[in-house]
Amino acid sequence: MVTAMNRAKRIEQTLSTRFRPDRLTVVDESHLHAGHAGAAPGGETHYRIEIVSELFRHKSRLQCHRLVNEALDEELQSGLHALAIRAQAPDEAKT
Repeated sequence: MVTAMNRAKRIEQTLSTRFRPDRLTVVDESHLHAGHAGAAPGGETHYRIEIVSELFRHKSRLQCHRLVNEALDEELQSGLHALAIRAQAPDEAKT
């Protein structure tokens, strides 16, 4: 169920619960896509996510992206148009 909190907070909460990340950054980049496909007047359609979690260890980049997309399926079904994802295990992440 989609709640009244903004999409960035819901994304952060969902990913934090699912992946228990060491580091998580969620940035709304919707303003950069104004006028493009999927953009909405109120924004909250295009996000950049950087997440570092032990749960990504020994997974390919495609597998990591699929896991994030699966976790955010409800958001994708309710207006989230695009995600730029950088998902890594702790030993892969640069500080």
